[in-house]
Amino acid sequence: MPFPIYIDRTGFPGRENGKQTALSGGFPTVFPNLSGGSSAEQFNTIIRRFFMYLGRIVAAGMTAKGKPVAAYRVSSRSFPNRTANLVGETISIIPRKGFESDLSRNPYIAYNCVRLCGTTAVATNGSHTDPIVEKLMAGMNLRDAFTLSLLAMDYEHDSLDTPRIAAAVDAKNGQGALGIVRKDAVLVNVFDLEPGKLRYLSTYVRNTPSADQVDTGFDAACGACACAYVIGQGVFAEFENPVCSAAAVWTGEGYHLAVQDA
Repeated sequence: MPFPIYIDRTGFPGRENGKQTALSGGFPTVFPNLSGGSSAEQFNTIIRRFFMYLGRIVAAGMTAKGKPVAAYRVSSRSFPNRTANLVGETISIIPRKGFESDLSRNPYIAYNCVRLCGTTAVATNGSHTDPIVEKLMAGMNLRDAFTLSLLAMDYEHDSLDTPRIAAAVDAKNGQGALGIVRKDAVLVNVFDLEPGKLRYLSTYVRNTPSADQVDTGFDAACGACACAYVIGQGVFAEFENPVCSAAAVWTGEGYHLAVQDA
């Protein structure tokens, strides 16, 4: 029997103009791959599919051998034709060749996503990467650099009110940070890094910094390994629509940067 499904605007981007949006229609129309089975089974399948799309993801943690890691993953339905580009000590998200015109549709899809500041690596989903790094260079701590930058930049004023998210690790003091500015909140959490644990935060659904959002079997040993991990290993394997990833892994003397397309 057809019925509408409502997803709260703070958890899933199925909304318009900041209001709750009905995802309505019969199952064969909205979800053509669903057929047979009970309504309860179909409903559970729908909910799983909805909540496995998290949008962009940032992560901060430590390898099993105690090396700090900051990582970023682009997951996208609207603009999947993007890649991560490494130049020097900066990783940028840019349109793939032939899709440069996407920038005229949405100016938020290209930005520096990973930058370094001494023993600190920062990963974000937007242009707030740069002001965070600038504040860290000026001597500000992670909490204040995140809070002030996120508050000043605000969420992205696109059709989905996309939150800005950020992650960072500091190899000198063994701390990590996750932060987000949503339409309804600014949240920043600074925590001690633990070997083999990678905490993550996303633009949708899992969009509140929490110790429960963690991969406890993180065993990537290099930048390329970390990129592959957040694309499709551990808990990240459950999350849909991966496009590309970027990572910074501490080597003991500096950060090894890497990128990967899904």
